[in-house]
Parts: sequence; structure tokens; C-alpha cells
Amino acid sequence: MSRGKFPLRKSRPARARCQARSGEVTKGAWHQDGGLACAALPSAPARSKAARASHRPSKRSRRPEGEGRVVLLRLLLDPESGGRERRREAAELLLVPQEGGGPAERASSSAASRCPPPLLARMPNIKIFSGSSHQDLSQKIADRLGLELGKVVTKKFSNQETCVEIGESVRGEDVYIVQSGCGEINDNLMELLIMINACKIASASRVTAVIPCFPYARQDKKDKSRAPISAKLVANMLSVAGADHIITMDLHASQIQGFFDIPVDNLYAEPAVLKWIKENIVEWKNCTIVSPDAGGAKRVTSIADRLNVDFALIHKERKKASEVDRMVLVGDVKDRVAILVDDMADTCGTICHAADKLLSAGATKVYAILTHGIFSGPAISRINHACFEAVVVTNTIPQEDKMKHCPKIQVIDISMILAEAIRRTHNGESVSYLFSHVPL
Repeated sequence: MSRGKFPLRKSRPARARCQARSGEVTKGAWHQDGGLACAALPSAPARSKAARASHRPSKRSRRPEGEGRVVLLRLLLDPESGGRERRREAAELLLVPQEGGGPAERASSSAASRCPPPLLARMPNIKIFSGSSHQDLSQKIADRLGLELGKVVTKKFSNQETCVEIGESVRGEDVYIVQSGCGEINDNLMELLIMINACKIASASRVTAVIPCFPYARQDKKDKSRAPISAKLVANMLSVAGADHIITMDLHASQIQGFFDIPVDNLYAEPAVLKWIKENIVEWKNCTIVSPDAGGAKRVTSIADRLNVDFALIHKERKKASEVDRMVLVGDVKDRVAILVDDMADTCGTICHAADKLLSAGATKVYAILTHGIFSGPAISRINHACFEAVVVTNTIPQEDKMKHCPKIQVIDISMILAEAIRRTHNGESVSYLFSHVPL
């Protein structure tokens, strides 16, 4: 079969580009087949093939101007107006520097080429949603990344069922849902599961649950007959709901990571704690880091080694789950500043008894530093009557209302750690840097 009898036709995008170069497509017009390239090319009179070859513009001079630039900006800012590939192509065209012009224009173009591209170009296809448990932390994370929180509506029906409506498209997006295990824990956990499932069945490419305080983390083993391992159950529920990745902070037991069959990043508040100690405790070089129980010995020794100070340990015996019977101090705190460090405090009975024990052993001052300040029941009253100089917690759990009733409570912001973990995860970078450093 001869090719002359059946001549090959150009593809539709190729024909559109030829029409644009020959002047058939007007400036700023959107051609259905030509895509963004047609919108970016200005109108021009018809020229011969040789003239077109000699005057063909370089890639660096094809930045759209005028109405074509407006079309691209509208497409870039409105996710519903085009597909993912068109938005990416629009970002690339808008970032092309303009050649020519005077010295000032060339200087500004050179400076622009040295500056980093806009965040949307560096972090495309990412959405961050907030649950109702800790919206302030979610907003700080979004502000740190230069993004807007996604639209989501949560409500309850008359029979107290939870309803979640995702208010924007997540198709093909990298979705992060921030929900902490605090407040109404069961309702917030169910809300998180529904949000994960809603995004997953809406064709999100990946769904990551950012859980600063992991719920049911203390129920991680069978400590008596017929006791449940609820942390394992929560892990199964998150996986079945559709979570592809978990980001959390200071798990009560690191072994909880093994309950999951999906990747888990367990971040540490230790770098932020070290920074706070050096900036706020003048006598930190003459201090002793104290663990209120044997389970926190590894955490305490790590901090003591990095500060190059001594550590001590308090052995406690419990009558009940929330009642301590007897405490024994192992270590020396005489004439030193004692810093109690633990991953969480609930009713604060343990740390208040530990503070009294440390003072009776000769400590000059007592501080308490906790990652998760749950502060339920009589916790606030106990802290107010205890001998603490300050009780320092991170904002994995909201503390605004509790700070109004207890002036001893101070908060360390860890939103930058979570935000940097999200950025590195989205870009496929390692997060191990965050285990020993606080992002600037």
C-alpha cells in the first residue's frame, strides 16, 4: 500500500501548533486540541517555512503574556478548571523567564531564576484536611507549608452518627488528614476513619493520617487475663479504612509501629525539648534528668547524654491503674535542678508524687516536661498545688483552656516538625533528620 495514496495526517495537537504558528489562533485563545501551548502563543502573520525556521523563538522566550497569561493563572489557581497535567504545564510556562529587554529586566530575570519556584510548583497535588480535634495545630501546619486547609464539613445526625463531607476534589491528590487522639476520643477516632475512607474512595492517590497523639496507645499489651490490645485494634481500623501511611509523635511504646502493615513515622519531641531546656532553664548544666517510671529510662538517658548531664530514675508501685502506692528514687538530685521527663500525663498523680520525692531528696527546683498533656480529672488542681516551677507540654493536644486555669503550664510548638515531615514525605525525602533536629 503506497503512502502517497493514503497520506499521513498530523495529530490534532500537532495541527493546532501549526495553526498557532501560522497565525490562525488568536492571542490568548484556548484551542481545544492544542492545549496550553496554543493559549500561550500570540497571533502572528503568516510566514514562509524558511522565515519561521529563522525566527523560531527559543524555549526561554515563550513565556505567555497578556490574556494568555491570565488564562494560565486562572487554570493554575482553580483546580476544577483543568486536569493535573494541564496545571503542571501551566506552572512550567509561567515560570519561564523572559529574554531580552533592558538591563533591569535582565537582572530581574536572573534574580528570579535564582529564587525558588512558588510552593505550588514545588508541592503540587497535595491537600491537607483537619479533623475537629485540633484545628489550631492543623492551621499552623498549613501556614508553615504555605497551603490552605481543605474544605471539609463534619456534623452529627440526630442519633449521634458522625457525617463527614469532603468539600473539594481529591482525585489523584496526596492527602494528609490531621486528627489528634484527644477530647472526645471515640468520636474523633471515628471521624478520622470516615475522612480517610471518604478520600480513599474519591480516588486520592495516597492518604496519610497525621495523628500527633495516638489514641489507645497505653493499651498496647495484655497485662492481665482477658485484657484487650486496643492499640492493635486501632491500627487495624486505620488500615482497613484506607490509610496508606501514618505520621505520629512519641508513641507510648515504639513497638506499636509493628501493629501496622503500612509505613509509620514515629517522630520525637526530644529536639524541641532540648531546645526549650537550653533557652529557658539557666542552670541546665547543673541539672538531673529524671524518669518517673522505669518505662521512660531510655527516653531520659537519651536526653541526658545529649545535654551531658546525669540522670535518675523513680521506681513506682501501683495499687490501681491511676493510683501510685510507693516510690523509690534511684540516683542523686541533691542541690541540683530536677527535670522530670515523660511521654504523657493524664491525672498527674505520678509526676506530682515524683516532684515531692525529688524535693525531699534535696532538689533545688523541679520542672516537668511532657509530650502529651492529657490533664483529665483532678490534674489541673494537682499541678496548681504541686511544687513545680513549670509544667511544659507540646501542643499535640489543645492546651488553651487548661492554661487559663493553671499558669504553670507552658507549651512547646511542634507544628514545624509535623509540617516538615509532611513536606519531606510528599517530596519523597528522608525524615530521619527530624529525629535529632528542629526545623528552622
